Amino acid sequence: MTDIKLSAQEMARYARHIAIPEFNVEGQKKLKAAKVLVIGSGGLGSPVLLYLAAAGVGHLGIVDFDVVDDSNLQRQVLFTVDDVGKSKAETAKKRLHALNPHIKITVHNTRLTKENALDLINQYDIVADGTDNFPTRYLVNDACVLSGKTNVYASIFRFEGQVSVFNYLNEDGTRGPNYRDMFPEPPPPGLVPNCAEGGVLGVLPGIIGSLQACEVIKVITGIGEPLAGRIFLFDAASFTTRTLKVNKNPKTKITELINYEQFCGILPTNVSEVKEITVKELYHLQVQSTDFQLIDVREPYEYEIANLEGELIPLGAIAESAERISRDKKVIIHCRSGKRSADAIRELESLHGFDNLYNLKGGILAWSKEIDSEIPTY
Repeated sequence: MTDIKLSAQEMARYARHIAIPEFNVEGQKKLKAAKVLVIGSGGLGSPVLLYLAAAGVGHLGIVDFDVVDDSNLQRQVLFTVDDVGKSKAETAKKRLHALNPHIKITVHNTRLTKENALDLINQYDIVADGTDNFPTRYLVNDACVLSGKTNVYASIFRFEGQVSVFNYLNEDGTRGPNYRDMFPEPPPPGLVPNCAEGGVLGVLPGIIGSLQACEVIKVITGIGEPLAGRIFLFDAASFTTRTLKVNKNPKTKITELINYEQFCGILPTNVSEVKEITVKELYHLQVQSTDFQLIDVREPYEYEIANLEGELIPLGAIAESAERISRDKKVIIHCRSGKRSADAIRELESLHGFDNLYNLKGGILAWSKEIDSEIPTY
């Protein structure tokens, strides 16, 4: 690290790091030289980015195409009410530069896809995966394996979180286990809801994201023993922890990036796209008193927050509730954003042969934006 220099201001700023004998100036120089790509700036990404920026990681990349929503503020501590509606990645960059002006931050305001994943990841040394869905999680893992990059992984759900270090470069030049060695295939669609559907305790991403940032720093500096070949499990409700061993699976073969939506069962190849209706079209149907059926497939607690007076049939019960759904008039199905309702339509068409179902494009979010701003988007 002889070519990396720390200014007097940086020496003063990182004095508490430098005072640690195992860390000292060399450890801080390694942080300054490092390039870390953080996938997602939300619940996990917020603490990861804040602590990596504060620690002095020299170059942070942020991949996030989303905008700040009111419902994010319960846990995404990078943002404030003044940021609602703004780009998460751009807002995060501004906040992080205010925290530490000595680092470089690159914004990738785009969705991570199989077309751009390798190009993005190859620009960095380490990846911190803060995604909240299985297709992107497998995409990040596979791209890291193909690029030869370490993937510091974390996930959260309700009261539980987990952290691990995948594809770690061992001293002998071999690579440690990756996500597919532990989970070769994703769970069936709908079995594990995301945070929007299942909820998450607001402080949990702060706890898990901080641990994730700690593992990134350990990998960069070579200090301590990273969670390679192990996965750390935390239950906030019972305050219990477990660390399990993860072994390499000789059957795991990753040779190319694939269609991860199809792999995770979200867009099966044998199911066509669903018919859609816009919120403005729905509004006109209501004004004209047209005879149609409106079904809401969200959870009861979501219905209590905001609803369009549709009939509540949660997604998990939709297949067994087919008899409640009309076959002789237009049926409009909606959720918060349009994803769960589209899944419900595919399931009903596949299992019960419906041909009169329409997905409300954009769901409650679109209704609040285009029709009635007093409807909460939670």
